[in-house]
Amino acid sequence: MTSSLLERVRGRLVAHQADATPARVVAALRAEGLVLGDDAVLDLVQSLRQDLVGAGPLEPLLREPGITDVIVNGPADVWVDRGSGLERADVRFGSETEVRRLAQRLAAGAGRRLDEASPFVDARMPDGTRLHSVIPPIATAGTLLSLRIPNRSVFTLDELVERGTVDAVGAQWLRDIVAGRLAFLICGGTGSGKTTILSSLLGLVPSRERIVVVEDSSELVPDHPHCVRMQARTANVEGAGVVTLRDLVRQALRMRPDRIVVGEVRGAEVVDLLAAMNTGHEGGCGTIHANSAGDVPARLEALGLMAGLDRLAVHALVAAGIDVVLHLQRSAVGRRFVAGVHVLTRDEAGFVHTMPALTCRGHELVPDAGLPRLRDRLGLS
Repeated sequence: MTSSLLERVRGRLVAHQADATPARVVAALRAEGLVLGDDAVLDLVQSLRQDLVGAGPLEPLLREPGITDVIVNGPADVWVDRGSGLERADVRFGSETEVRRLAQRLAAGAGRRLDEASPFVDARMPDGTRLHSVIPPIATAGTLLSLRIPNRSVFTLDELVERGTVDAVGAQWLRDIVAGRLAFLICGGTGSGKTTILSSLLGLVPSRERIVVVEDSSELVPDHPHCVRMQARTANVEGAGVVTLRDLVRQALRMRPDRIVVGEVRGAEVVDLLAAMNTGHEGGCGTIHANSAGDVPARLEALGLMAGLDRLAVHALVAAGIDVVLHLQRSAVGRRFVAGVHVLTRDEAGFVHTMPALTCRGHELVPDAGLPRLRDRLGLS
């Protein structure tokens, strides 16, 4: 079965707006003057259905448990991440045109356009998969496509202990932080497990409390009986209809929340979140991209400045609203673990810094300088 034959049959189906059923494929083949056996027709039907719906040749990868990322650098250059770093996948496209067509179809399914006028796209597919693509001439070697698959598994904290994400002693401190209604942020790099552990911790929130989650891309799936979720929305192809995280945080404040959760703090919504944490909404939490816990105050400062607050105002809100920062890391072999639990301190100039209360040594969290402060925040003797 040649790519040219596939292309001709596809063209006939598209021209007649027909589904890739066996009967219609056979009719298209007859129009091309060709007759194939039953097995060849069924193979052609499967190939056409993958190309016309779903993610084409990538569909099996998106359905494979454990894969978090699928990356296409070219027709014969497909990579996946199964949790231990990128590895080449045994998947091929027929041509650069097929890669580009798939990227454009996925973008259209997410309500976005991908063409010469808009040569890149960053969007969410209907199932929550994060889509990013760049096409020529911006991508000089051909269409680039990246798919981030949301985590569909929910682990309990005990299961994370078994997986080595945190030791038993550290897990008890995390339980105390949630039970004590301390406000916390989880920081770390891409793929370090921030969403996974946040979902686990939200599962520890007492069932009588109402959790309101706002996210840019729906990923958090806590095992909790009273959790409501809202998702931001990008502009449509006409440039209208956008709903930002800041809009959603403001709506969440009116929904009688016991705990407000921001899936990832990345913009002006930090102002409303910090304001909420300073006005009686205890136990709020979220994630933030940062290379270390020590970088979190500077990251929050930058976001606050972009939202119009001055530097000291941001630090004042952070000092009064955030109690704990959990830092996650991912090792070279793919192990995701809690690297430290940090408390916040404020210097004489009014600027916030982090202080480690628990630090990972080997596979254990051991006490550090900030532990007395953490105990004090939890009301422990």
